[in-house]
Amino acid sequence: MPSIVISTLNARYIHTAFGLRYLYANMGTLQTDTALLEFGIQQRPIEIVEKLLQQQARIIGFGVYIWNVAEISAVIAILKQVAPDIIIVLGGPEVSHPPDLPSIAESADYIVTGNGEISFPQLCRQLLSGFKPTEKIVAGEMAALDSLASPYPHYTDTDIRQRIIYVEASRGCPFKCEFCLSSLDTTAKPFNLNGFLREMEILYRRGARHFKFIDRTFNLKVDSSVAILEFFLTRLSEDLYLHFEVIPDNLPERLKQAISQFPPGVLQFEVGVQTFDPAIQHLISRKQDNQKTEANLSWLRQYSNAHIHADLIAGLPGDTLAGFGASFDKLFALNPQEIQVGILKRLRGAPINRHNDGYQLRYDPQPPYAILSTRDISFTDLQRITRFARFWDLIGNSGRFATTLPLIVAEQPFTRFLQFSDALYALTDSTWQIALKRLFELTYSVMTDTLLITPAKAMTALEEDYSRSGEKSRPAFLQHATTLTAAKRGVANKRQTQHR
Repeated sequence: MPSIVISTLNARYIHTAFGLRYLYANMGTLQTDTALLEFGIQQRPIEIVEKLLQQQARIIGFGVYIWNVAEISAVIAILKQVAPDIIIVLGGPEVSHPPDLPSIAESADYIVTGNGEISFPQLCRQLLSGFKPTEKIVAGEMAALDSLASPYPHYTDTDIRQRIIYVEASRGCPFKCEFCLSSLDTTAKPFNLNGFLREMEILYRRGARHFKFIDRTFNLKVDSSVAILEFFLTRLSEDLYLHFEVIPDNLPERLKQAISQFPPGVLQFEVGVQTFDPAIQHLISRKQDNQKTEANLSWLRQYSNAHIHADLIAGLPGDTLAGFGASFDKLFALNPQEIQVGILKRLRGAPINRHNDGYQLRYDPQPPYAILSTRDISFTDLQRITRFARFWDLIGNSGRFATTLPLIVAEQPFTRFLQFSDALYALTDSTWQIALKRLFELTYSVMTDTLLITPAKAMTALEEDYSRSGEKSRPAFLQHATTLTAAKRGVANKRQTQHR
């Protein structure tokens, strides 16, 4: 039985805990005495505890993030009741910025802040030898990248077949955008490119085809970006899928040439636009050339097959409802396949927290700590934007309403869709668990009653979209239309017969 268990709770099964694999890879002589266990936030805490206790470990380390802190808190509460002698060690972003710590910190025996590849094994060696450090908080030690053992061999064959494979060609970020924890980094540091590509070749030969790069700025170093893209260009397959986070205003010609060679369905670019407002960009220390951003997004849509997932953040200090709407409209006009409307979250340690008082940033005290109100956007309007984001995913991002969406947004995308969202919520009192057929029926109702789109136009567009859904049963408004059409056809046939 292992003496050490490292664990976390993933948001979904398809996700893998990349940080745990790094930790496991760098346990040194303790690796054979360490077990890596992953769970999901949907699992019952008591069942997770039962599986953890089956390992009979002396130390359990948890990776704590904004999306799992509540669930891990429940797990640890049970562990402390039934196995109080087990030493609990926490790590991860949610517990790395003392004194700004969540209540789960009180239940831990030790906390490793920041990077754990060196500090966590050292702590475990001390604890297993009988020495208990007096300081509860252990500062994580930064390791040189070329000294780290590779995490990639610790993806299992099941991971490769069924789950996302996270990889990183560089670590850190040179930018200082205050809403992001990467702003605390000094710079971006690349891994050795040849060594990294050798690891990718091994994963590819093992069958990996879904690679998600977690580099904050994949296109920062163009030479490396082009080399990585060319590596995958020589290994194109029908099931290859590559996800990159890119900065929107850096797309030199060499990079464009590489991108343009990929067929549809391979590249997805997550493009953090966040806001087009120069005053807000300055306030939150975000350097972004808006003209280059617009030009690059336009080029990507016109001359590449990359799928663009563009991000905006609502609730930034100084932003207003109208201001956010202006950014949304500008981004919508650039026609990315997806617009992710994110709600500002309070990340512990993020520099944006310096604006909390001046801009009256008020956050939900429960994770994921979403912004509730600001000096310039009321609680009510932020709730409206939150619902807007959810309905936009269902209508705008899903691809299921390709013919209908232009009728909904017309010439005022944000204003019209906010009106649509408000009316849809008034009918449903919910943004979740809306069946597809019901969603089409509700959309028809809002289009005709609130947006005053003629029933004929709404019906034609929705029928075209619904026919592509594969659903067999027809929405009520289409059944009614079919009945009316049949009745009219019957009257016409009767008249023809009488005329004869």
